Amino acid sequence: MKVVLVSSGQPSINPRLVKEADVLADAGYEVFVLYAYWTQWATDFDERLLEQKKWTAVRVGGDPVSAKRLYNQSRLLYKIARTLFKISHSVFADFAIARASYYLINEVKRYRADLYIGHNLGALGAVVQAAKKNGKPSIFDAEDFHRHEISNDRGDLDVALKVLIEKKYLPQVTALTTSSPGIARAYQELFPQLSPSVILNVFPKSKGIQNMNIENDIPIKLFWFSQTIGSNRGIDDVIEALAQLDKSQFELHLLGDQTSHSSAFIQHLKNIRDITLIFHQPVAPDKLIEFATNFDIGLALEPGFSINNDLALSNKIFTYMQSGLAIIASDTTAQKEFMSTVSQIGSIYKKGDIRELARVLLEFYNDRSKLAACKKAALAYAHDRYNWETESCSFLELVKSTLITNS
Repeated sequence: MKVVLVSSGQPSINPRLVKEADVLADAGYEVFVLYAYWTQWATDFDERLLEQKKWTAVRVGGDPVSAKRLYNQSRLLYKIARTLFKISHSVFADFAIARASYYLINEVKRYRADLYIGHNLGALGAVVQAAKKNGKPSIFDAEDFHRHEISNDRGDLDVALKVLIEKKYLPQVTALTTSSPGIARAYQELFPQLSPSVILNVFPKSKGIQNMNIENDIPIKLFWFSQTIGSNRGIDDVIEALAQLDKSQFELHLLGDQTSHSSAFIQHLKNIRDITLIFHQPVAPDKLIEFATNFDIGLALEPGFSINNDLALSNKIFTYMQSGLAIIASDTTAQKEFMSTVSQIGSIYKKGDIRELARVLLEFYNDRSKLAACKKAALAYAHDRYNWETESCSFLELVKSTLITNS
């Protein structure tokens, strides 16, 4: 049977899509992935990633290097659609939701498949329209609570656009998956006819991580990562907390792309002299867990600036767990709920409470046995329960039941 997965981003910045494509291919499905260019560093990683896959990937909507003309056309169409959407909230929404959404909609319809799975809101219209045209089922994966990713203001243009897309297409999907219980509850309330299935953002079991012992009297290495390094992501909390402590006690390591949009924030960080701060460029997704083993504590510092940021259970925590890191997390609704069930893996602090965060950090510095115990517990939970080997079974069952019900 043939399954088509669609994303308005790239495989290297969507590990969730890659894991799904892998497990479907391993289960014997013929898998096609249609995706769109997002950023150059991910393109470099895509080339190496896709060489080793059993599934076929097709880039849609051009790129600034090998298909520059098409890419520029897509940017122009996107800009026009965004402008027209501001004037009239109508059909232009389909093309204003993502740069390559127009091209994804047209391209996916050409693929006759048994099931269509969409990732990112820019792909939702494409999978629903393709499924409807070919009389087949569709699944949408809501990795985020999309309508409130950026703002909680219903009058905000981004919110209005995403609300329109969700109202138009989510009632037409056959099944909905989410990445956290909180996001599932939020969508269930909006669309009672749907029964979202939670598929956590976990990873395959890591190998070769054994020594969890911690040396005394050396700096503790803190680790934070994201696709890009920017403001409003909790980094400010740990910077301020570390400034209250002895510089020799901690190293703060930040991994992510440094874009022009966050240049002022990056420069601000580089000007700080009272903490030890080290930057790292993005690494290939399949190397991230191995890279993270070089550190001691993983930081999940979400500030809860939007409803989605409060409800999302990001892949940070699960990456840290597979890397054998202790975890310090802010008390967003999703993180507080999760950490309460695995309290042995680390500590939680009230978001924005710098003094409490500094206290938590100092406690780990002074009590290395606690740090070692949290690291061991995190890895144990990751191997026993919170891994893709376990979670993928739920995903495959959903795919099978969707196909059987709609055959």
